[in-house]
Amino acid sequence: MIEENAADRLDGAPHPRERTILMGHHEAERQLLDAYRGPRMHHAWLIGGPEGIGKATLAYRFARFVLAHPRPDAIPPSTRDLAVAADHPVARRIVAGSHPDLLALRRIAAPGKDKIPQDISVDAMREIVRFFGSTAGEGGWRICIVDAADDLNRSSANALLKLLEEPPPRSLFLILAHMPGRLLPTIRSRCRVLSLAPLTPEEIAEGLGTFDDIRLPTDEAARIAAHADGSLRRALELAEGAQDGFAGEVERLLGALPEPDPMAIHALGDKLARRDDALFDLFLRMVFNHVHGEVRRAAGEGARRLAPHAEVWEKVEATAAQVRTFNLERKPFVFQVFGWLAEAGRRHA
Repeated sequence: MIEENAADRLDGAPHPRERTILMGHHEAERQLLDAYRGPRMHHAWLIGGPEGIGKATLAYRFARFVLAHPRPDAIPPSTRDLAVAADHPVARRIVAGSHPDLLALRRIAAPGKDKIPQDISVDAMREIVRFFGSTAGEGGWRICIVDAADDLNRSSANALLKLLEEPPPRSLFLILAHMPGRLLPTIRSRCRVLSLAPLTPEEIAEGLGTFDDIRLPTDEAARIAAHADGSLRRALELAEGAQDGFAGEVERLLGALPEPDPMAIHALGDKLARRDDALFDLFLRMVFNHVHGEVRRAAGEGARRLAPHAEVWEKVEATAAQVRTFNLERKPFVFQVFGWLAEAGRRHA
């Protein structure tokens, strides 16, 4: 099934099943390849880590490899990763969402509906039971990707647990979790855990260059990567609205504190007045990162030096929440923020 109306679907970005490039996570990829080649492949893998770092891309990459190489003993010894050519029949069927031996369990709107459910219900789990109850079509492997286990409710989590306790032959569960520690301990205990770390800024900047619709100067991509919290998905959201040098403008204004150019603030406010949420998020992240840096520099100078920056953090956080909640004008907020930052800088001087 093509998941056009699914939770966490990023408009304009390729679905993870379409991505043939994996940024980072080379050690995790090696562990999966070694395990598949080994004598006893574990039937369930819990792939954990923050949202947007490539968990789903890795899961589809592994599923594609297993379905393209159903016999582990026939994998060429020279194979060093899980890459499968985009024109391979298995890859083409997975991109089309039509491979009979791969099932993705997600929060998806029902046919003809726009509303996406709040969780993965126990009714949705019945689809997995039917899937594993049928005969595998090609090569004998049947693979289920749960994206993400954080969306399971209590009933559906227990239903998944039953499948993990008595797995069908040649079944493979790839269970993604943004916060694995919140899952049922019994589910975690029946999985081999593979923890993915956030991507480095260098990996994110490189990853941005692999998307056809992203055209950023090298310095702009580096700035966005530095504020993406290790998430390529987050960087894509920020880049979507930042291809006109926005991050550079913010950085120059922050660097000019405590005497930023009022006309430059005016121009920045005009850009944020367009209601671009990605730009607004990028602005806030850069401001908070700036304040955090000031706090670290003042940490050894006592509470009197820390207080102005702590106050700015609280004001920006509280006022930004009001701007979002009540859909307030953003340009005045920008002037407020730089006013607070300038005053804190003068008090600290």
